[in-house]
Amino acid sequence: MLRFFSVLFSCLLCWQALAETAPSTPNTDPSLAKLVKQLPKTKLQKMAPLVEKISQTNHPKTRDLLQYLMDGELYYIKSGRAVVRAQAGDNGQYLLTDVLGEKTYEPLAKSKISKVKTNNRLRGTIRSLIAQIELTSPDKVVRLEAVKQLLDNPNDEGFASIETLVSTEQDKDVLNLMRITLQLRQLEIGDHSQKMAAIESLKDSLEPEVKNTFVSQLNALPEKPQDADTKALKARLQKAIQNVQDKRDVYAVVENIFFGLSLGSVLLLAAIGLAITFGVMGVINMAHGEMIMLGAYTTYVVQLVFPHLIEYSLLIAVPAAFLVSGTVGIIIERCVIRFLKGRPLETLLATFGISLILQQLVRTVFSPLNRQVAAPEWMSGSWQINPIFSLTFNRLYIILFSLMVFFALLMILKKSSLGLHVRAVSQNRDMARALSIKSDWVDAITFGLGSGIAGVAGVVLSQLTNVGPNLGQAYIIDSFLVVVFGGVGNLWGTLVAAMSLGSINKFLEPITGSVLANIIVLVGLVLFIQKRPKGLFPQKGRAAD
Repeated sequence: MLRFFSVLFSCLLCWQALAETAPSTPNTDPSLAKLVKQLPKTKLQKMAPLVEKISQTNHPKTRDLLQYLMDGELYYIKSGRAVVRAQAGDNGQYLLTDVLGEKTYEPLAKSKISKVKTNNRLRGTIRSLIAQIELTSPDKVVRLEAVKQLLDNPNDEGFASIETLVSTEQDKDVLNLMRITLQLRQLEIGDHSQKMAAIESLKDSLEPEVKNTFVSQLNALPEKPQDADTKALKARLQKAIQNVQDKRDVYAVVENIFFGLSLGSVLLLAAIGLAITFGVMGVINMAHGEMIMLGAYTTYVVQLVFPHLIEYSLLIAVPAAFLVSGTVGIIIERCVIRFLKGRPLETLLATFGISLILQQLVRTVFSPLNRQVAAPEWMSGSWQINPIFSLTFNRLYIILFSLMVFFALLMILKKSSLGLHVRAVSQNRDMARALSIKSDWVDAITFGLGSGIAGVAGVVLSQLTNVGPNLGQAYIIDSFLVVVFGGVGNLWGTLVAAMSLGSINKFLEPITGSVLANIIVLVGLVLFIQKRPKGLFPQKGRAAD
């Protein structure tokens, strides 16, 4: 009995050992390993059939192996004929990795290894085989990219794979692109009726390859066709091309509007603070651009202090920039501007001098070189509406954020006691003083509020351009134009003016260029002010004049 239990115990131990080693077997595909060993000794003329056999193996490394071969990274060690992935390292050495596992080799010189031979024809074959592998991937994005790759580099094997898979594809986007691919193929090799049907199906498609195929098919037809079928095909192609172009033109206009609104949003944030200070105090603040610059540098400093919080850096930088620029604005008002009230020329010169001082201070602290602010992951990428139109997330967020700031400021001025005092001082300063409103502190708080919003504009600009000492100078003139065009001290006028000027600029730039577009806008504003000196929405009140 004791002997029986000892034998049983030994069997259990053996079974456990086998069970522990079992999980490693799925990654070892004997057929793939055998085919890989043939790569070093196979001639280039016979490489294509071998590559096709490799693509048919069910192994997680099959796709990577083909990619290494296409990219020219597949080598074998001359001494042992082991196939490896080779990447250039330091001192002329190559870093070697096993193509079927995670094993690494000692770095070797190039003379110790030899590349697996390929040519352009073989690389084209490999590209199509990779596409076939990706067409059956469970990941939708991978399948979409595979179909797009086939659109760019068509081949018979890829089309055959799509014809097989189109009936089983469940995702709507992938299925639509597969059908477009097959219809384009039908347009190229089908008979007259098939071509006419394909054109009818594709006439509303915005895929770039669709228009390119239409144009190539039209150019292949004779200039003056004789038979009726060719004439009908040519007319249908011309109509389809015009239809696609009309749709593209519509989305081009929408894209210009979007970019115009994004530029207008930046101008709104840059000008809205200036509109408040100019409307309440009548001060031409030439240092307003430097408040924008300080906000941008605050964002840069926040990312330096919290490098592990890049995803939240903008959320931290917005209140920080508001406080920094707002505090500097209050200091400027208390130390300089309050002594120059009623003297606009001296105020202009003083604030211009302050702007130079702030620029030099920033150059001394941060150096004259531009600094780059990293964009969080949630602001990267774009929202793809269709194949030719997408909205970038950073500009979309900027538009929404600027509108939030605008309406928040509007509520402060309309619903709070501070807003009541600001409106009272802006309409009739002497009467406000007679009603015990401390106009001096209203000026300080208003100037700080306007400067703080300019700092927030700097946070936004840090996501669109590099941060440098001259950042604010590029927007100060445009800010004054927005304020004058919209109406001094009127927030709604500032909103309309900023969005209008931004959109006009974006529509003119493709036609005239950016410099001439700015000149045309400036001349147009001068002519407009000649007719309406008080802007679109003039300030109202007994003391408005």
